[in-house]
Amino acid sequence: MSDSAARDRDAAESASAFAHPVVAPDRTAAYGHHPDQVIDFYAPRDGRTAAPLVVLLHGGAWRAPYDRAHVSPLADFLARRGFAVASVEYRRGGEAPGGEGSGGDPVAGRWPDTFDDVAAALDAVPALAARELPEADVRRIVVTGHSAGGHLALWAAARHVLPEGSPWHLPAPPPLRGVVALAPIADFATAVELGVCGGAVTQLLGGGGESGVGLDPGRTAQADPAALLPTGIATAIVHGEDDIVVPLAVSEAYADAAAKSGEVVGVTLLGDVGHFPLIDPAADACAIVAEEITQLAW
Repeated sequence: MSDSAARDRDAAESASAFAHPVVAPDRTAAYGHHPDQVIDFYAPRDGRTAAPLVVLLHGGAWRAPYDRAHVSPLADFLARRGFAVASVEYRRGGEAPGGEGSGGDPVAGRWPDTFDDVAAALDAVPALAARELPEADVRRIVVTGHSAGGHLALWAAARHVLPEGSPWHLPAPPPLRGVVALAPIADFATAVELGVCGGAVTQLLGGGGESGVGLDPGRTAQADPAALLPTGIATAIVHGEDDIVVPLAVSEAYADAAAKSGEVVGVTLLGDVGHFPLIDPAADACAIVAEEITQLAW
């Protein structure tokens, strides 16, 4: 496929994924005091109780214009498949002084706020879900996320691997059934090499190290999923073979790093699929995502 045809298809897939109306949650609860520190809860549409709980982390290159609203159709899709869903909002980039990144895009992420929020949200989910969504079985939690949210899902499952001095370190693995990462920004070195999302990884980490170039090694050690292995938590990746937003090579690099650490990460490749069908309820790829979650949850 030519570059022009690939871009045209990506635009069409993006338009389809973003064309669905926003689906209002059944309940929303705060896990902090900032307006972005909230979780939307969706009850299983079939009325079942003790439903597995899917924690959903949206993508958008950790940038402020993209919030949880764009994955609300996916949350509803999963709820219609019998899951309880907790869709997490978190602070993103673009609000800090200087606020614009390369190419005129808002800055990607806020250090350390983005990570503070994801850690706090995941810690709060069991209690909040028990209160707001009694249909959820908080003993069966699967974390999923798309693109930058896929990165955060992998990171959230690896907090026990963080250095003990990290503010996000957990003394034991989080009680998760597993992680399903959708086209995740999973390996920072590869993502930087490929220029994923207009330099988003470098912006997320606050720029280069002492030399002013490359990735800050201290922050990379705390934020790069490929540096936080093995996790001991069942992990699956779903990635479109024709993804030009987060190329497949990024997930392959993560899977290779996992293998070198002695851990097997399942990678499901979807032929003739780009970046956005994974979150598009109208696409066949979305049903495959639901099946991957089902395999870990039940």
